[in-house]
Amino acid sequence: MPKPKRFPDNPPHPERNCWGCDRYCAASGMLCGNGSERTQHPAELFGPDWADWVAPVEPGAVLQDGAPPAADTAGPRTIGGCTSPSSPSRASTNSTR
Repeated sequence: MPKPKRFPDNPPHPERNCWGCDRYCAASGMLCGNGSERTQHPAELFGPDWADWVAPVEPGAVLQDGAPPAADTAGPRTIGGCTSPSSPSRASTNSTR
């Protein structure tokens, strides 16, 4: 079985590729038919620290093992030049184009 391609965390020029499938086609010549526009890399949408994102936890939530979730002590983060809470909602930072 072939090894899957490694997904780059922060490619130098993400705008040059379509990230919608494992082919990583050039934006000007998409082969998969994944739509008429290329799929953006998460770093383009959520900023360079996109892989460090942690889902916000509701107050009083309990994990499956019965333990309370760890407190978030990271402080404010900068996403796309804007300061936001330490656990931003991806839905609030996503923009449709």
